[in-house]
Amino acid sequence: MPAAIEDYALLSDCRTAALVSATGSIDWLCLPRYDSPSIFGGLLGDDSHGSWSLRPTDPAAIAERRYDDDTFILVTRWTAAAGIAEVYEFLAYDDARHDLVRRVIGVSGAVEFESVLRLRFDYARALPWVRQIGSPDDPALLAIAGPAAVVVRGPLHTAHDQAHRATFSVAADESVDSTLSWAPSYDDVPEPVDVEGAWERTREWWTDWASTLSHDGPHHDLVIRSLLVLRALTHRDTGGIVAAATTSLPEQAGGPRNWDYRYVWLRDAALTLQAYIAHGYLAAAARWREWLLRAIAGDPADIQIMYGIAGERDLPERELPNFPGYEGAAPVRIGNGAVDQWQADVIGEVMVALDAARQAGLSETPFSWALQRALLAQAAETVDEPDQGIWEIRGEPRMFTHSRVMMWAAFDRGVRAVEQHGLDGEVEEWRALRDRLRTAIDATGVGDGGYFVQHDATTEVDASLLQLPLVDFCAADDPRMLRTVERIEETLMPDGFVRRYRTSSGVDGLSGDESAFLACSFWLVQQYAASGRREDGGELMTRVCEAANDLGLLSEEYDPAGRRQLGNTPQALSHLALVGAADALHR
Repeated sequence: MPAAIEDYALLSDCRTAALVSATGSIDWLCLPRYDSPSIFGGLLGDDSHGSWSLRPTDPAAIAERRYDDDTFILVTRWTAAAGIAEVYEFLAYDDARHDLVRRVIGVSGAVEFESVLRLRFDYARALPWVRQIGSPDDPALLAIAGPAAVVVRGPLHTAHDQAHRATFSVAADESVDSTLSWAPSYDDVPEPVDVEGAWERTREWWTDWASTLSHDGPHHDLVIRSLLVLRALTHRDTGGIVAAATTSLPEQAGGPRNWDYRYVWLRDAALTLQAYIAHGYLAAAARWREWLLRAIAGDPADIQIMYGIAGERDLPERELPNFPGYEGAAPVRIGNGAVDQWQADVIGEVMVALDAARQAGLSETPFSWALQRALLAQAAETVDEPDQGIWEIRGEPRMFTHSRVMMWAAFDRGVRAVEQHGLDGEVEEWRALRDRLRTAIDATGVGDGGYFVQHDATTEVDASLLQLPLVDFCAADDPRMLRTVERIEETLMPDGFVRRYRTSSGVDGLSGDESAFLACSFWLVQQYAASGRREDGGELMTRVCEAANDLGLLSEEYDPAGRRQLGNTPQALSHLALVGAADALHR
């Protein structure tokens, strides 16, 4: 069985990611990209779906773990009856290779370790052909299935029941290295890894990047780790920012709401961009703007709400019945059917992010501003269409209030670009559309109770309404917002954390339920801080931050009763919302 979601650590080389359990098992790794088929997929089933365990043979050994400063080099200190040893593991940062490194260093005494390797390619649908290719002095396994190959070097692994096992001991000041290197199966076998050089290069890259960040407010360590997570989910070759490192981790234990988040949502990427900009990383804005130009290409009328990591448009959703699902939560899905949805808020999210970049000093190019004008033209064409909204409902499209406000924000930023930055555009049309949207929202987006509603045909509230002040549609202390917060507290916070909406309303067209959505709780912290409820904001911030695991990582959702994380992990939206909440409390 896989570990609890909060028991996993993240490794990243900014091309892909691995999840390592607190007991030393790598249960998730896709190569060479975040969205590639898994070679270790035990996270969605059990060891038979792929895993690599490395831990002391002493069953009573105790593990303590940390990251090596501001990096994604994981350090696990094992205390066994016979001694102490540390495992350093990381995905090496290298432009030309794909390497996973696990180095065991003896601290005291002598500790025996066991390595159990179960390679399962193509989402555990392909058992690779494995053969020994090394020498007695330099053991190596080569595993091949279809287009992919990996070579594993280190202690001699021998076959036992469709697994390969090795045992070895380390004494004080001794070290033993194990490496896994990926390559296309039709290429030459990768040369051995220079572990020392890879370690130094990877550590230097992460610490150099972290040194560019600025934050002097509360929850400093969690803010910096969150910004590091956002970078770990940003593909360094393409600039695409994935929403999470995993697929199909359930929103409710055993439930069917299991989705693939290893793609680039324009909304999540735009919000990530704002977090980067607020903390001194303006270069990301230019890089992501280039990605956006490539992804949308020549016709914004064909804009999608999400894309592949390099801008791919075809992301069909399908099920993998060979996986039983995390703790039985089925089906396991790859691809995402939301790619075909219309979510009217997306253009607004993009325009708000690019406006923030402009305000921070990123100059426009003829192409970048032309893209934004084209996006506004597309928004004008669809301004009266219902949509599936920020939460990607699979029920009937609605006139969601949050979506209308984000369209208002899109035109507002277009007007600002002309009036404040001297750019050219259809400013009179944008101003008229902005004002028409405000009138419509004031008329149909506010219920009889004096609060903003989820959509024009309901009295329900939605946590996305907490974003209205964040895009300057209204003040945080606007009476309608204060009443909206009251309704959210009354109906969406049964246990001190914020739900997205009441699933019992049937708006999403799905069966099952979900847990508290962590980003929404952080949005409420921002609202509390901005409306003068700083003490309430601080208390809620502390409570939600306690949902992070021992390494500062957050998934998508949280079950307060079971005190466990749920949903895909680590989740970019949770981490960027944490950053925004900390910033709001600091202000």
